Amino acid sequence: MALPEREGMDFDVVIVGAGPAGLAAAIRLKQLSAEKGEEISVVVVEKGGEVGAHILSGAVVDPIGLDTLLPDWRDDPERPLKTAVERDEFLFLTKNSGVSMPNLFFPKLLSNHGNFVGSLSNTVKWLGARAEGLGVEIYPGFPASEVLYDERGTVTGIATGDLGISRTGEPRDDFTRGMELKAKYTVFGEGARGSLTKTLIERFGLNRNSDHQKYGLGVKELWQLAPNKFEPGLVQHTMGWPLPNKAGGGSWLYHFDDNLLSVGFVTHLNYENPTLSPFEEFQRFKTHPMIRDVFEGAKRIGYGARAIMEGGWQSVPKLVFPGGCLVGDSAGFVNVPRIKGSHNAILSGIQAADAIFDALVAGRQGDELTAYEQGWRDSPIGRDLKPVRNVKPLWSKYGTLVGVGLGGLDMWMNAIANASLFGTLGHGKPDYACLKPLSEVTPIVYPKPDGKLTFDRLSSVYLSNTNHEEDQPPHLKVKDMGLQKASEHDVYGGPSSRYCPAGVYEWVEDASASDGVRFQINAQNCVHCKTCDIKDPNQNINWVTPEGPGGPNYTNL
Repeated sequence: MALPEREGMDFDVVIVGAGPAGLAAAIRLKQLSAEKGEEISVVVVEKGGEVGAHILSGAVVDPIGLDTLLPDWRDDPERPLKTAVERDEFLFLTKNSGVSMPNLFFPKLLSNHGNFVGSLSNTVKWLGARAEGLGVEIYPGFPASEVLYDERGTVTGIATGDLGISRTGEPRDDFTRGMELKAKYTVFGEGARGSLTKTLIERFGLNRNSDHQKYGLGVKELWQLAPNKFEPGLVQHTMGWPLPNKAGGGSWLYHFDDNLLSVGFVTHLNYENPTLSPFEEFQRFKTHPMIRDVFEGAKRIGYGARAIMEGGWQSVPKLVFPGGCLVGDSAGFVNVPRIKGSHNAILSGIQAADAIFDALVAGRQGDELTAYEQGWRDSPIGRDLKPVRNVKPLWSKYGTLVGVGLGGLDMWMNAIANASLFGTLGHGKPDYACLKPLSEVTPIVYPKPDGKLTFDRLSSVYLSNTNHEEDQPPHLKVKDMGLQKASEHDVYGGPSSRYCPAGVYEWVEDASASDGVRFQINAQNCVHCKTCDIKDPNQNINWVTPEGPGGPNYTNL
């Protein structure tokens, strides 16, 4: 059946993703428009059902981005970040004990003094309201599903996804065609491993001169603490147990607002053992003798997960192409040792907006925003990322004990002499190529959850308020099901059932299947973390946007 033509709307700027970077770009464009007396139309499309619904982070926020974008933000009684960091603690854990590391061992750049603890989801909601107050149009629940190009290959905007398509691909009675949103410039701020960003990087060869990207998976819970366990502004990080030395990662525990605890665990996705489960490692972490006491009398009230860009300085691709640019996590501006990226996301949105505004005022459109590309490395973003560029490669190569020590030494050298002992190191293999066959590892056996401190995945997904329309085309696309069975299952032991933090993938015994086993995809559970797109050993799973406002609906995360 031939689909009808899409209706279209024209704007000066279309922004994909209502995250910190996209909203910062929108706000900055409207600020410049008002200051200079230039009328600029800006629209933001967001796949979440509301602004902030798909936003998840720790989060300790460096205010440099907000201070630059909205210098008066501290005066707003509705501001989401009200808890300043009061105490900063770092622990190295062994199985039954651990040590607290003195802060004087760490370079100043790792200090959290002057930062704020809070919900990034709520911060984004607040930024969205500020953007709308300036005249930005925001369309939540409309995933961008396709990049539009003209005959020269210039990006001319995006199309939103069709609604009302059945699982078999046929239009239902409630079918609605997607919209074409055309623009002079299109900004992509989709977050980590964006579905359209992937296609742009491949089409324009944006990563031709950069290292491949590296990733982590952050799994987070929100707890309501007993008042006697709550310490406002306490920021704790741990490293070591339960992960083995060769598997990188660590935890956070942040006390904020009214007796709330943000607790989470990051597992670097270059781990080798296919039986390792980032979700289960997080659950084990909470049982440590130095950690579990804080949960006494507490209640778990939220859950979520998302991929984190970890490649840093050397993995940032070219950011511009004819007709558009990448910002925020789509660009890879996370500072891994600081466990922060929202400040750089906001700064990148500002820098992109400045370049776009100058181009529009000069009467340009559809060209490359070279000022943005050429400026970021000498900006606060570059000054934040360059000194820590070797921490991740050293950690990956030498393991936690030696690698983190060498990374710390390198950060000190950068802080003292603005120089590195290592130059700029490469990242080695991409994450999907790091898994060993099941036959070469010792399987990890995890304890059963107790339902009080440790939990299963399905009860966790319930707290994420995740929902998808069931009768729609699958948004988790397996390119070759035969390869999935022959390799992902038979060689690697089915790691998809372990790396997914939402119980989406299962290998189910099925006598009717030709090989006695069937790959089951529970797409309704998907929290849009995109780990499957990253970690599948054959790159055989492609994550694309689902229909409409599907996915999690995070609150206070």
